Amino acid sequence: MSAARTNSSRWMAPEIAHVIYQRALAVGILFGVGSLILAVLPQTREQFFHSYLLGFMFWLGITLGSMAFLMIQHLTGGAWGMVIRRPLEAAMRVLPLMGLLVIPVLVGIPFLYSGDALGHGWFNAVPRDGHLYQLAHQYMMRGGSPQFLYLNGVIGRAILYFIIWLLMAWTLTRWSNEQDVPPIQNLSPRFRRMAAPGLIIYAFTITFAAIDWVMSLDPRWFSTIFGFIIIVGECLAAMCMMVILETILSREEPMASLLKPKEVHDHGKLMLTFIMLHAYFSFSQLLIIWAGNLPPEARFYLRRLNNGWGWVGLFLVLFHFSVPFALLLSRPLKRNPHRLVKLAAWLLFARFVDLFWYIEPAWHKNFTWEWGYLVDIVVPVAIGGLWLAYFCHNLRQKPLLPEYDMHAQEFLDYAGVAHD
Repeated sequence: MSAARTNSSRWMAPEIAHVIYQRALAVGILFGVGSLILAVLPQTREQFFHSYLLGFMFWLGITLGSMAFLMIQHLTGGAWGMVIRRPLEAAMRVLPLMGLLVIPVLVGIPFLYSGDALGHGWFNAVPRDGHLYQLAHQYMMRGGSPQFLYLNGVIGRAILYFIIWLLMAWTLTRWSNEQDVPPIQNLSPRFRRMAAPGLIIYAFTITFAAIDWVMSLDPRWFSTIFGFIIIVGECLAAMCMMVILETILSREEPMASLLKPKEVHDHGKLMLTFIMLHAYFSFSQLLIIWAGNLPPEARFYLRRLNNGWGWVGLFLVLFHFSVPFALLLSRPLKRNPHRLVKLAAWLLFARFVDLFWYIEPAWHKNFTWEWGYLVDIVVPVAIGGLWLAYFCHNLRQKPLLPEYDMHAQEFLDYAGVAHD
């Protein structure tokens, strides 16, 4: 066992991961204290919960998107995933922290879903047209008042979502740990049997979570494709985060030897794929609602295309799709990590703006500068600091390569890295 540990030590994360951990933790604590002050002050308390939901959905998306990509890698194989497999696992293992951070979302339900959602009754906001009314009644669980039904259903389902996600993450982590000690073995069939249904379960759970936490902000709005938009956005954000982290880690060994232009190119192509998917699903949602002339659903877009919010939508069309799409058509850019990382960082920012455009208009009819929008920066940065610190802690616990995976041995041969 001691020999295995000595051999694996060469694949441990470089010192820069510890530096990032310290700085991220300091930022998380500093902005976290500021967030607590904003939560206590009466004039910013409601905005705090709005901003908290925005930040929570952004960082939860990176966490779950990483788990989804990890299962895709297990399902398909390929060198593109081997080099970021352990960073994906480290991001996935932030789920316990996100399980704790969902508590303020549940505590803040009266602030998040007031007005149409709770102040006038979420259930009463649903048109009483027979089947839709019965479906809403079933979804929120029977018994008690409408408000109790809504609270009971959201809290119960949130617990269920995290139990499922944590069980999936625990299983994938436990099997991966077996590949850090000899003998060399091929666990790919076991991972594939887990990943195939796991991706389906992930798709269903995050769809219902998006309904509970985001779509319910406007109970009259309904979209069957919204879950896919959230899924694709999460995967895009996760891959952008991996590109940023792998570029930082590649400044030192062992990532400097493991990361090759081909893998960087593959990651760039995956970014391009999910950019196109996100644009396709988003446009399909708009087209179906607009062409169908559905007043409740069209109301959702009318609010986000007028009163200043249309400029945010135009920004997303240009800088969340058009410009990144055009840039990622360049093969040299996709093979250059120092250029690709800048685009990945920009796309993460654009992803945040995309969630901002979906979430904030639920409370702000007009998009004009308000000091309250600064809370939309402070609170997500606080969550992000804690997330990044926990991620770096996880990353430093295990080698960057599961050395006793048969496919890892093949990857080392391909990368031209000497190994025992």
